[in-house]
Amino acid sequence: MRFLISLAWKNLSRYRRRTMITAGALAVGLVFFIFMDGWLQGAERESERNIIWYESGSAKVTTVEYLEDLKSMPLKHAIDDPAAVEGVLEGTGVTSTRRTVFAGEIFHGEGSLYAKVIALDPGTDENIYKLSETVTQGRYLQPGDQGVLLGDWLAQDLGVEVGEEIIIRTRTRFGAFQTLDLIVTGVLNSPNPVINKGTAFIPLSLADEALEMDGAVTELTLYFPEWQNPEDKIRIIEDRLSSIPGITVQSWKDLAQDFLMIAQAKSAGSSILLVLVFIIAAVGISNTMLMAVYERVREIGMMRAMGMKDGAIRATFLFEAGGIGLLGAAIGVGLGVIVNWLMVTRGINMMALMGRMDIGYRVTGIFYGAWHPQAIVGGFVFGVIAAMLFSIIPSSRALKMEITDCLRYE
Repeated sequence: MRFLISLAWKNLSRYRRRTMITAGALAVGLVFFIFMDGWLQGAERESERNIIWYESGSAKVTTVEYLEDLKSMPLKHAIDDPAAVEGVLEGTGVTSTRRTVFAGEIFHGEGSLYAKVIALDPGTDENIYKLSETVTQGRYLQPGDQGVLLGDWLAQDLGVEVGEEIIIRTRTRFGAFQTLDLIVTGVLNSPNPVINKGTAFIPLSLADEALEMDGAVTELTLYFPEWQNPEDKIRIIEDRLSSIPGITVQSWKDLAQDFLMIAQAKSAGSSILLVLVFIIAAVGISNTMLMAVYERVREIGMMRAMGMKDGAIRATFLFEAGGIGLLGAAIGVGLGVIVNWLMVTRGINMMALMGRMDIGYRVTGIFYGAWHPQAIVGGFVFGVIAAMLFSIIPSSRALKMEITDCLRYE
């Protein structure tokens, strides 16, 4: 075995340029795979945080009827006694805040836009959401305000600035038309594009009076630490809420199905990248090994004539290919780790390229990578194994020739 490995190493050394070119092609494929996988992993994890911190919390409690008609945000299906729900949730270790969500048409000047309007409690909302940290102009909402906080993209589309007046037209809980004349107190630029492009925030007390809610709210948003098992926590909450008819709880995953579909597509995309690396390995290594075999047909015939078994000759080429794969995989993984480290620590600012484009991920501005050890180790192992597998066909073809034909081969 040691002799075969030594022979394979000498053969690799004789054709250094060809060996490096083939190993380099494999390395480039692995670098690209590690880079893309880390980027997509980072976008997925950042999206999950931004959904929880800015969009849905860890979970939401609503009525069953409201959930069934969630897209139209019907006020008539609100939670009539949120205090009773909060009482039931005591002792579960979750933090909650009240919100009323409804659709409204926002007017400014001669234009108008439809948007989601969220009435929040400024005193408790900050215990769950991080909206106050993203205010770039003006200030965050305060109890008793007669104002509105707008997402940055929505404010730009409306052409409105802090201190100017807007009008929100909507319907009350009982279907009557209602208009709210409000002053823009602040503009926020959230890492979550869903918040930026079509969301306005007003104080809960203002909505309660204007929309005839009489203390009712459309949802209670819940938060619990990320390290707690979400499924177990949701089951505990569901058991508690079973005592209140018509009430249900949904985790952030249930409320963000569009994002989860993107994440699943990402997994498929990573598989496609791996297939591309596989093709690079197949073409490059097959070509290299084919050239190596046909350049040494007479040498193969001589080794066979001297009594060397076909299995030993095939193993020599297998070790050669494995050496190419090991070299290419080592270089590819090494460079891939460096590139991924830069992505994790510095990221890539995509604002100039993407602008206000929404690609499904809940990320804007700087995209950061994430460490995915399974992909790095898997890419390394795959590179070595793929190289060895694609050496079998060329070597087997040469070994099918008669010894005399090999010795006469030119």
